[in-house]
Amino acid sequence: MTTRFRAYQLGTKGSSFSYFADGHFTVIEGRLNEVNRRTLLAEMEICGVTHAGTLHVTSWDADHCAGSELEALLSLAKPAKIECPGYAPHTVNGETCLDIIEAYRHERRLSNRGATVRAITPEYIAGLQRVRDLAFEDTLHNPVHLSPSCDNDNSTVKHFRRGDFNVLSLGDVESSNIGARLRRLRTLRRETDVMILAHHGADNGFTTKKFLRHLEPTLAICSSDYANMYNHPTLSIRELLYEEKIRLMTTKTGDVIVMSLPERPGVYRAINLRTSSTRASSVYDFVAKKSRLLAMNDDSLRQLYAPRLRFPR
Repeated sequence: MTTRFRAYQLGTKGSSFSYFADGHFTVIEGRLNEVNRRTLLAEMEICGVTHAGTLHVTSWDADHCAGSELEALLSLAKPAKIECPGYAPHTVNGETCLDIIEAYRHERRLSNRGATVRAITPEYIAGLQRVRDLAFEDTLHNPVHLSPSCDNDNSTVKHFRRGDFNVLSLGDVESSNIGARLRRLRTLRRETDVMILAHHGADNGFTTKKFLRHLEPTLAICSSDYANMYNHPTLSIRELLYEEKIRLMTTKTGDVIVMSLPERPGVYRAINLRTSSTRASSVYDFVAKKSRLLAMNDDSLRQLYAPRLRFPR
């Protein structure tokens, strides 16, 4: 099926992405300014959608969800569902975002269009049926509990699995304990093709050699402004990716587009564009992990994903 992922250049610090698969368009993070407005509209047109199925926000930090931009983004994307962080915001920006989301839900209800808002809390994640891992459905993995001292570790972690290639979104998580838990998940190892670097590629103890060797992503994406004060991704993270033979692309010099190739089943192409241009600065083709899985017969898949469960034939 047609599958596309895009990392948008913002011209300032922050993150903005989208993932399209199975006819469903997801906007990732609540950012919209004059730099990414045009490219987001262009991407929606390419995907043949007039509105987003989901707006997925990983953090209440302003670089992930800006109160000054959220209302305009909701007006443009018109999502039918909003997934927002499950921890209480501790900033004016976060509280403003919550108010805007509630106002949007109320407005949609009055217009009989409806909008679902889901706070991704530990209770919500605990209530999800893990059997969904057996199908290629988007899966949430964090937070399993709320950290009272570090909101970054309360970021939502989501595995986008509907398409021909899969994308792992990590928000701003930084705890090595979260990293250890995630790397034990076999689904992430089997199916992660593209990984959005946690916390914009900061070297905070989360992105380690052990983590990368367990998940074995093919491509790492960093949302980073060219002149960012932290020089993300840090040199140590870039060296680590190089050592593990994981290709790195960033939004420092332009948008990153990852797309399936209908004429080459199982292959996806990653393109790093030049700033404010449709010209490419680099292009690479990769084989999706899912292509190997989809080539297996039903019995092999049962044994791989749920060896202890009995399934009707």
